[in-house]
Formats: sequence, structure tokens, C-alpha cells
Amino acid sequence: MKDDALLTVGDRVELLVNALHPDADHPRVVKLFMPDGAATWHLTECDPDDPDRLFGLCDLGLGFPELGYVSLAEITELRGKLGLPVERDEHFVADRLLSAYAATARAAGRITA
Repeated sequence: MKDDALLTVGDRVELLVNALHPDADHPRVVKLFMPDGAATWHLTECDPDDPDRLFGLCDLGLGFPELGYVSLAEITELRGKLGLPVERDEHFVADRLLSAYAATARAAGRITA
């Protein structure tokens, strides 16, 4: 799967703009998930020097969601139990800042929205 299938040009621009203000608490730009697995990502920033390196709330389904960096190339290579690739949640609308999603996810042991 190509990276462009997960991120639009608009997403990439917003992720880069957010990276210019790394100390700010940003709303989620894009939500990615495994339709046949437990992994979910709420991404807010993109490293201007390495567009493959994204920052956000990462939940691999192990009970320990955390804020950190992830490789978009690695995400696109992942496959779930049925062999399905990671998808973009086109219907999800962020209603909170990333810190609020992170607090809820830590309390629940997983991303719940």
C-alpha cells in the first residue's frame, strides 16, 4: 500500500504545520486503525526533516497506549489477522486535543475513540 492512501496532501500540510509548534497540544489530524487488529494511531505531527516520521498517540493493542513517534512506512506494511492493511478512519472527527485522548486511552488501556 502506498503512503498516499493513508494521508492526503491536506493531512501532510497540517501535520507539518503542527510540527512548527511542537510544544502545543494539537487536535488529532488523522486516525489510522487496523480493521482486523487492535492497533490504532491518532497522529498530530510530521517531522519536517523526515516526512516518514509521525508523532501521535500510538496503541498497538498491548494495553499500553503512548505518545511517541512512528514510521508511516512501517504502518503501511502492517497486516492484521486476516491480512488486511491499516486504514484511515475517514469518518472520525476529533473533538478533543491529543492530551485528552491520551489521558482517556491510558485510563482505559487502549484508544477508545
